[in-house]
Amino acid sequence: MSRHISVRDVEQQQPHGNNDRRHTRATLLKSAAIGGGVLLAGGVLIEGLPTLSAQATPSKSGDVAIWNFALTLEYLEAAFYAEAQAKGKLTGSAADFAQVVGGHERDHVAFLEHALGSAAVAKPTFNFGSTTSDQAKFIATAIALEDTGVAAYNGQGPNLTVAGRGPAAMIVSVEARHAAWIRDIANENPAPAAFDAPKTKAQVLAAVDKTHFIA
Repeated sequence: MSRHISVRDVEQQQPHGNNDRRHTRATLLKSAAIGGGVLLAGGVLIEGLPTLSAQATPSKSGDVAIWNFALTLEYLEAAFYAEAQAKGKLTGSAADFAQVVGGHERDHVAFLEHALGSAAVAKPTFNFGSTTSDQAKFIATAIALEDTGVAAYNGQGPNLTVAGRGPAAMIVSVEARHAAWIRDIANENPAPAAFDAPKTKAQVLAAVDKTHFIA
């Protein structure tokens, strides 16, 4: 049976491990070329801030659908970093990033699977090609994936119930730190803009589909 996700669920599942998982600040939305496709992460702020209105009245069933959407993205990220680690081709700060962030993403997956219970979606099969063995491609892909995660959580936040927004905020803030950290590794400004634009579920799924990562 599915469960309603709350802040208490998160508090009870705090990961045990490296307590020195420290990262830098926020993230800028950007497009990154990946393999045979392009993953568009985020958007451009035009004439003021993006609208954050809810698409429907928040409900527990709506939370389940949103968290399953988030779980699919977390599956993708966790698998990407796990494969990069397994291939052993990364060096230096990129290798450190894959190890630390991979652990975070696996923790996110474990939390969402536990909270959703039998309502959790199945893990897809992934094909990341050379993006997990070529360091330059890995960094570009990681930037895009982390940006997309932030934009997805921001886009769905208004559609969650009040109880669901707490855990979402706790996850998206970490995803934003990931995005800032990998941008620093790429010698890019981690936070060149004051606001991040959200993306809708349709926009995120279309962007992920262009990567051909989900087999």
